[in-house]
Amino acid sequence: MTCEKIQEKFADYLTGDLDEAGRGEVQAHILGCPACRGDLEDLTVVWAKLGVLPEEQPGGAVRTRFYAMLEEEKRKAAQAAGSRSHVADWFSFRRPALAASFSVLLLLIGLGAGWVLSAGRPGGESYARLSREVQDMRQQVALSLLSQPSASERIQGVGYTADVKNPSETTLAALFKAVDTDPNPNVRLAAVDALYLFRDRSGVHESLVRSLSIQTYPLVQVALIDFLVEVREAKAADALKKLIDAGELTPDVKKRAEQGLRQITL
Repeated sequence: MTCEKIQEKFADYLTGDLDEAGRGEVQAHILGCPACRGDLEDLTVVWAKLGVLPEEQPGGAVRTRFYAMLEEEKRKAAQAAGSRSHVADWFSFRRPALAASFSVLLLLIGLGAGWVLSAGRPGGESYARLSREVQDMRQQVALSLLSQPSASERIQGVGYTADVKNPSETTLAALFKAVDTDPNPNVRLAAVDALYLFRDRSGVHESLVRSLSIQTYPLVQVALIDFLVEVREAKAADALKKLIDAGELTPDVKKRAEQGLRQITL
C-alpha cells in the first residue's frame, strides 16, 4: 500500500476507529517506511497534546455567530450553484462514497450527452430534473456515510446533508438518529448544527426537544439548548425545567439551561 493511502488512515488509527486488519496494515507499513513512521510519531505527539487541553464550553453567542456564518455560506453556495457544475464535488469522494460518486458522474454524462444529441442547451425543466437527481444522490451518499463505523466518515456524511435544499424524511430521520444515538459526541454536534439549516421543516423542533431530555454529553446539551433558544421554541421550556430540576447537569450546562429558560419564557 502506498504512503499516501497509509497516511489517510493515520487519524482513524489514532482514534481507534480502524479494524484489526487496518491497524495491521498501518503497523506493517511504518515498520518499513521511516518517513511515514516519523509522520505518525509527530502526529501522535500533537494528538497527545490536544488530549490534555481543557475542554472549552462554547457560549450561546459563539454558536449564534456560527449559525449566522453557516447561513451566509449556504446562501452564497445557492447563488453560485446556477453558474457552475456540480461535477467537481464528486471527485473528492472517498471510500464508501466512491461508488455513488461514479453513479452521479455517469448520470451527468448521460444527461449531458442527451442535451448534446438534441442540439439544445439544458432548459429549465431539464436543469431542475438534473438538480433533483444530484440532490437525491447526495442524500444517498450521506446516508451511506452515516452508517459507517468511522466517526470521521459519519461527520462527512452529516456535512453532505448541508448542501441538500429539501432533505427527505429519511435523511432527516438519519440526522435525528445521529443526534440521539451516535456514540461520538462530535458526530452528534455536527448533526445538531446541520439540522439548524432545516429548522423550518415540520418536526425538527419537536425532535430536538425530545432529544434534549435524553442527552448526556454536556457539549451536545449546550448545542441543543442554543438551537432551541435561537429558534424560540416554547415547547423547550418544560424540557429545560425538567433537566434543571433533575440535578444531573454539570454546572456550566445548568447555567446555560437556566439562561435559555429565561430567554424562551420572556
